[in-house]
Amino acid sequence: MKIPAVDHDLQWIKDSLQSAIALELSTLPPYLCGMWSIKTAGSDAEAVIKSVVHDEMYHMGMVCNMLSAIGGTPHILAAAPAYPGKLPGNVRPTVDVYLQGLTQTYVREVFMEIEMPENPLARMRKEWVTIGEFYDALRDAFDNVRPPIGSGPQMEAQIDRNPLEKFTSVDQITKAIDVIKEQGEGTSHLPDDPTAGGKLAHYYGFGEIWKGHRLVPTPSGPTPYDWVGDPVPFPETYPMGRLTAGAWPNPSGEVSDLLTAFNDQYTKMLGFLETAWRDGDSSALSQSIGVMFGLRGAAQALMVKPLPGDSTHVYGPEFLIHRPDHG
Repeated sequence: MKIPAVDHDLQWIKDSLQSAIALELSTLPPYLCGMWSIKTAGSDAEAVIKSVVHDEMYHMGMVCNMLSAIGGTPHILAAAPAYPGKLPGNVRPTVDVYLQGLTQTYVREVFMEIEMPENPLARMRKEWVTIGEFYDALRDAFDNVRPPIGSGPQMEAQIDRNPLEKFTSVDQITKAIDVIKEQGEGTSHLPDDPTAGGKLAHYYGFGEIWKGHRLVPTPSGPTPYDWVGDPVPFPETYPMGRLTAGAWPNPSGEVSDLLTAFNDQYTKMLGFLETAWRDGDSSALSQSIGVMFGLRGAAQALMVKPLPGDSTHVYGPEFLIHRPDHG
């Protein structure tokens, strides 16, 4: 985003799509830690986060297809971020993304800051470059460059309510970029996700968890909407502590084994995704989904282990990639 728009050429588009893969992937571990820490099955908070997780997986799949369609290769393992850290692509550089169990503060400081719209319709502030502005720049570059659409490997799948489809034209890609933006932050006039029949976009849905109330129109207020509607009960959770470094320090042997097991499965899942797009292997995509479903149990096995010297908090996953050069 620091590169002038006049220089947003084909290589910039490819580089930005790789950053977009990293950006979409970077949202999943914090959202998953929050969702997996919820004990209350079927709670409103769980439903909101689960829907957002499915959307982010869809967005990542679309971006991988876009990159492949213009002759690039998605590098998914290389895109995996470390926590705590910043968002990729110089998006919202003031936001510190960390891993923790679900709390109202965590929703406000991480979830809502990630999904911050260009122009919030409810009472919040806007700073720096948002994800929406990043995707606006990418869409404009596609419109200006009009790169040829080739025959690179693309994946097709149904991801919850979202159909992941192959791209055959630039116009199809630019429309998909608008979907990514609107699912996250709504439109400039409504907090709804236009692709989901009035369902709230990510930012506003997270706001209901944060405030503990539904978002409703406030015609006489300082903004068109505010979180002052019916109560949204906060669920019971496993109190996963905040991971302040790349790994938990000095875990016991048992906890170390659980952490390693989770990280191995996470690495395996991303490896299958990379194989899917590199080789056009739909079976690898299916294998990645199978591994993903096992991660919840592996995470919650950690969330019943108390942190040493801390009577309040428990462990949680690290989302570390086990790279070949690191053993």
